[in-house]
Amino acid sequence: MKYLSCSDAAKAVGITPRRIQQMCMRGEIPGAVKDGRSWMIPEDAVLRKERKKPLPIGVSDFKATTTDYYYVDKTLLIRDFLDTKPKVSLFTRPRRFGKTLNMDMLRTFFERTEEDTSVYFRDKKIWACGQSYRNEQGKYPVIFLTFKDVKFGTWEETIASIRSLVAIEAQRHEELGTSSKCNNYDKEIYDQLASGKVSEVGLTASLKDLSRMLQKHYGCPAIIIIDEYDTPIQQGHSCNFYDEIVGFMRNFFSGGLKDNPNLAYGFLTGILRVAKESIFSGLNNLKTNSILDDPFSEYFGFTPDEVKELLQYYGKADKFQEVCDWYDGYRFGNSDIFNPWSVINYVSDNCFPKAFWQSTGSNDIIGEIISAATPEITEGLHKLLCGEKITTYVDTSVIYPEVQSNPFSIYSFLLIAGYLKVAAVYPQFDGNFMCDVAIPNKEIAYVYEKEVLNRTNQNGVAISIQQAIFSGDAVKLQNLLEDFMLHSISSMDSANESFYHGMMLGLCAVLGNRYQVRSNRESGLGRFDIQLTPQVNGLPGFLFEFKHTNDAHADLDTLADAALRQIDDKKYDTELHSLGVHSIVKIGIAFRGKKAVVKCQ
Repeated sequence: MKYLSCSDAAKAVGITPRRIQQMCMRGEIPGAVKDGRSWMIPEDAVLRKERKKPLPIGVSDFKATTTDYYYVDKTLLIRDFLDTKPKVSLFTRPRRFGKTLNMDMLRTFFERTEEDTSVYFRDKKIWACGQSYRNEQGKYPVIFLTFKDVKFGTWEETIASIRSLVAIEAQRHEELGTSSKCNNYDKEIYDQLASGKVSEVGLTASLKDLSRMLQKHYGCPAIIIIDEYDTPIQQGHSCNFYDEIVGFMRNFFSGGLKDNPNLAYGFLTGILRVAKESIFSGLNNLKTNSILDDPFSEYFGFTPDEVKELLQYYGKADKFQEVCDWYDGYRFGNSDIFNPWSVINYVSDNCFPKAFWQSTGSNDIIGEIISAATPEITEGLHKLLCGEKITTYVDTSVIYPEVQSNPFSIYSFLLIAGYLKVAAVYPQFDGNFMCDVAIPNKEIAYVYEKEVLNRTNQNGVAISIQQAIFSGDAVKLQNLLEDFMLHSISSMDSANESFYHGMMLGLCAVLGNRYQVRSNRESGLGRFDIQLTPQVNGLPGFLFEFKHTNDAHADLDTLADAALRQIDDKKYDTELHSLGVHSIVKIGIAFRGKKAVVKCQ
C-alpha cells in the first residue's frame, strides 16, 4: 500500500496539512499510521476526498440547513431566552444577518408536531445544556409568519398578501377545523381565515383568534413568531400607504401580543423598532434587543471564532484577514460581528471579495437620505466616506418618516440598518445613546461610494473630475464643477464653505481605491481643506484649499489665487513630504453660488 505525507495528502484534497493532522489524531482517516512525529496516510483514503457540505446561500429553513448544509450553531440563543423568558422579544438587526433562520430554529425547537424534531438538536449546543432545556423542546403550538416578501406598491396588494399568509398558516393548523375542543364560532372564524375570505377587521384579530383556538385544542398556550415585521411598513413609507399599514399593525399586534392569556411567548424580528408609532402601544411585556444591547448579541451574524472555523473547514484559513477587511467591523452589544451573508458568499465565490450585501435588498433609503440632507449632514456623510468617525445621538426607535422631517435621524437609521458601525458608546439617561459611528468595512464603503455618487448623479462627473485633476487642467475642472452645480444643486441659499467642502469630498470619494482622502487635518502651520495621499507608489499627491463668498462684487480669481497662496504660506504639503510624496498638485478653488474659479499649481 502506498502512503502519503500530510503535506501531499493536503494538496490532494485541497485542505491544509494541519487539518489532515487533526483528522489523523481524531481517527477520521482510516489506515493512517504514526511514523515518528509524522503521520502517513494511505493513498486510497486520500482518493476518497473529504466531501464538504455546501454553504446555505439563501437557505433559511432550519431543518434543511442543519441536515444538508454547513451550519453555524446558534442554538444557544434558545438557552439564553429560556434563562430569562421575556414574554415578547423583538430582535432588530440589519437585513441578511440570520433573523429568518433563527426564527425558524425557534419554531422547529418549540413547536409541537407529529415529527420528532429533537433529531435536529441532539448534536447541537443547546442539547448539552441539560434536561430542563430539553423538556421545552416540542412543547408548544406555534404561529409563524414571515413578512420578508410583503413588498407591494399599494395598500390593497399588501393587505391581500397578509391575508394570504395568514390563510396559509391557518391551513398548516388544519386540526383546528375539526377539533372537538373548538366550538362552532371558533370553526367559523377558522374557516374564514383558512379560506382567505376574512375581512380586514377580522384579519387584525387573527393572531388572537388562532392562539385562542390552539390553546383550546392542545391545552397549552401558543408561541407567536413574526419575522421581518417592518418590511411592509417600509413599503408603506415608500409607496404612500404608511398610515394604513401602521394602523393595521397596531391592531394586529395588540390582539395577539398584548394581554393575551393564550400566549406563551412572542418573537418578532425587523430592522427598525418603530416604537414611536405606537405599533406596540401598551405592550409593557415587550423586550427589545437592538444592535446596541448585549443580550443575544452573538447570535445574529458570525463571530470571529465562527468565521475562523468556517474558513478552516473549507481550507481557506489564510483568507481570514481579507474577510476581516471586507466583512467584519460590526459591533452588536459587546460582540464583534461579521456579515454572515457576505462571508458565505465570499467563500462560495472562491474567496473573491465583492460587495455581496448590496444586492440583497433595496438601498433606496440612501437616495432619500441624500435628498433630505442639510449641508452639515452632507459633509458628515462624506467624512464617513473618507474613513472618519462622527459622534452622533442615536435613537433606537427611529422611524421612516423622520428621515425627511429630522435630518439628524439619518445616522440613527444608517446605524440600525447596517450602513454604519458603532465605534464607541456613551449611554444617555433617556435610554438612547451618543455614539461614535463609522463605515464598518470595505464592502459598505463600496456601497456608500456607489450609492452616494449614483444617487447624486456624481459618478460620471467624478470620473471626469478625476481626469481633470490628474491632468492639472484648471479650466476643465472649473467647467465641470460649474456644470455639476448648475444641474445637481437645487438651491444655494444656505451654501457656505462647509457646503462646498462636503460637495468636493463626495466628488473625491471615487478616488478612494487609490488615495486616502483626508479632510481638515493639521499639517505645517494650519489645517488643509482636503488632502489626497496616494496609496500606490508613483502617483502624485493633491492638496485642495477652498474659498467662498456671497459678495456679488468679489473677484473669484483673486480668491482662488489667495487659496493657492495659503497652501504654500501654511506649508500644507508638510505631511505629504514626510510620507515621501514629492510630486504634489496644489488646487485653489473659489465658490460663489453656482460659479467657481479653479487655479492649479
